[in-house]
Amino acid sequence: MSLTSAMQIGRSALNASQLAIQVAGNNLANAATPGYSRQTGDFVPVAGDRSTPGGAIGQGVAVRSIRRQIDEALQARLMGSNSDRAAAQTQHNILSQVEAALGELGDHDLSGELSAFFRSWSERANQTRSSAAVVQQGDKLAQFIRRLRGDLQNQQTQIDDQLGAAVGRANELLSQIADLNQSISAAEGGGRPANPLRDARDTALTQLAEMMDITVIDRGLGGVDVLVGSAPILQGSRLRELELRRRTDGRETSLSVSVRATASQEGIDLSPSGGQIAALLGGRQTAIRGTIATLDTLASRLIVEVNSLHSTASNAAGLTGTTGTLSITAGDRTLSLADSANASLSSLPFAASHGGFLVRVRHSATGAMEETRIAIDLDGISAAGGGADDTTAESLRAALNAVPGLSATFTPEGKLRIDARSGFDFSFGEDSSGVLSVLGLNSYFTGTGGADIAVRSDLLAQPQHLSVGRYEGGRFVENGAALVLAGLQDQSLAALGGRTISGLWRDGVQAVGGAVSAARTNAEAKLMVHESLEAQRSAVSGVNVDEESISLLDFQRQYQAAARVISTADQMFQTLLTIV
Repeated sequence: MSLTSAMQIGRSALNASQLAIQVAGNNLANAATPGYSRQTGDFVPVAGDRSTPGGAIGQGVAVRSIRRQIDEALQARLMGSNSDRAAAQTQHNILSQVEAALGELGDHDLSGELSAFFRSWSERANQTRSSAAVVQQGDKLAQFIRRLRGDLQNQQTQIDDQLGAAVGRANELLSQIADLNQSISAAEGGGRPANPLRDARDTALTQLAEMMDITVIDRGLGGVDVLVGSAPILQGSRLRELELRRRTDGRETSLSVSVRATASQEGIDLSPSGGQIAALLGGRQTAIRGTIATLDTLASRLIVEVNSLHSTASNAAGLTGTTGTLSITAGDRTLSLADSANASLSSLPFAASHGGFLVRVRHSATGAMEETRIAIDLDGISAAGGGADDTTAESLRAALNAVPGLSATFTPEGKLRIDARSGFDFSFGEDSSGVLSVLGLNSYFTGTGGADIAVRSDLLAQPQHLSVGRYEGGRFVENGAALVLAGLQDQSLAALGGRTISGLWRDGVQAVGGAVSAARTNAEAKLMVHESLEAQRSAVSGVNVDEESISLLDFQRQYQAAARVISTADQMFQTLLTIV
């Protein structure tokens, strides 16, 4: 080997050491950079082109490439773990917020308000509390239900806003990944790896995985494709944006995430199973909507059961007039009360059934009372066996108007109004059809659910009109209705699957509490798995400052040794020139 070859070997070692020091320095500079993958030089010996008597001697060292230290399989597992962790944490947060809104076992909760409401009826029956106190307690309960539903509705609105922001963030990340695909393809087209760009793309993919579970397919210079399920949302640099779709069905609004339609492609509904978006969609539907549905069921059943008892209740003086709370349009008054085309009644969460009720009309001066049964025909069969002749709002009005001593009309708002003629009063009894409650005649509550439940306005203004008595076996019992209403708290209802009104709510609250506990455990487990995978990635791709410092010292020594080789060869060359 010539002295020139020795210098070339030293020169290659200088270059390799210098590059290695730069790589180690870059690693140290990015030791705390999120998503950075440690880089290493791929050094290879340069084969010699001549042989010496002792054998072939190499021509130094070359740097083949600068590689990222990364485990692709581990990276994919970490991405999936990121989706699971984000979904579990988001689900736990949503359920915890619902549990906090319910506030059960606190000083002010719905269970306590229900107990206080029914207790007020019991105290009224025992004449230890006034009618005004019962009305006030009912108003307090109604306000509490409306406020609680409003809080849950606000949480749903907040989730809707978070979904919109998450979809927008996902689109930003997809656009960023598409740009990085182009940049990486352009940079690596010349055969040199674009490690920083790949790190940036991996970071964007990891952040996208927090939004939704994704499948990533690496096509080399063609970039990466991203799929949600089997639907492609990114193919190289071709991006299909996501959108949040709102669909309204009656009073309900549902949300879904889909691929935006283009001029050449139809939109595709996505069904992510992981990530924040999936958890927000699931939490909105299950935790929020489910709890609101339970609250609405409780409120509507409370309205029906209390109104059914209060409408057939009476006071010693009887009624001289009552106006229903349900407005019926002129067109619907001639339709059957059970007709699905009757928009005034078909949208209600409760309905009248085949049966009837009693009307008792009393002559105020003599006390003489006459009972009339009003039949409610809702069997869908006519008396002649042909088409249906079911009861309509108009036929009911006519039947009531025909009762001696009564006058029945519709108000301008379409509400059924019943008045006693001069010298008479009246009351209702034994309603097997539920029509009195549906129409809101002599009702206690107004509304249909948790959003609009309220105590009848004229009761709030004149609590003395509260009906607390009832006729039992033809005898008037002054506190009969109050006793029955107080017992409603412990009454199992077929409409609630054999549960009481309080039991329905208690089961719902316990379900939320159990879901919170399960979500907490799941979130902790997912976090542990994620942290374990992060530790594995850090061991493979993370920068160890101590190791890099040692590498710097090694490459520094190598650089010094290479310089010494060149210096020695130069001295020998100078000596040779002197001799010559």
